[in-house]
Amino acid sequence: MKGLLLLGLLLLFGGQRSSACPHLCLCHGSQVDCSGRSLTSSSLPTSFPSGTTELHLHNNQLASLPNGLLEDLTSLRSVSLHGNPWLCDCGILYLRAWLLHQPASLRSHLGVNCSSPPSLRGRLVVYLTEQEVLDSCHYWYCDLALASQVCLFVFVVVQAALLVVLLILLKKFQRLSKEARRTTEESYTAGEGLRENEYSHLK
Repeated sequence: MKGLLLLGLLLLFGGQRSSACPHLCLCHGSQVDCSGRSLTSSSLPTSFPSGTTELHLHNNQLASLPNGLLEDLTSLRSVSLHGNPWLCDCGILYLRAWLLHQPASLRSHLGVNCSSPPSLRGRLVVYLTEQEVLDSCHYWYCDLALASQVCLFVFVVVQAALLVVLLILLKKFQRLSKEARRTTEESYTAGEGLRENEYSHLK
């Protein structure tokens, strides 16, 4: 009896959570409007009401969608995703796969264009090949490697410049030391000669 009661409570509260309107969105019946709210991939709601038929996510700052976000929305008839800066790297694979499995009548793919990387900018996400997406997953590694090489080159150049300056200062110090030693010796020799002359006059 207690088990049935617990199960009923779980179903009741679970149903309430699944039908609640997400934070930062507006809901009108089965329509959920989260458009134009500067949502990012991290601030996007993690779930939507299970009975949602229209979902508006356009004109935000979405670069990708979390895996599985739209899987349970079996009643969807319209989804708007345009006006977002989609990043077409490995993180776009879920959205691409979801779009590919949607009927053409849903028209969800319209306006879902890549904003980056530069090689894919302007391309429709749904028409990207898997190889293109996988290739783009590594482009930032190349930038990082190039930046590392540039930093290493700058470091070597700076070290070389410091070494040259050190050698110049060392040679200058040696030259000044020699001049000081020669001046001291000349002064000592002159002093000795002067004392000898004075001694001769005294005789």
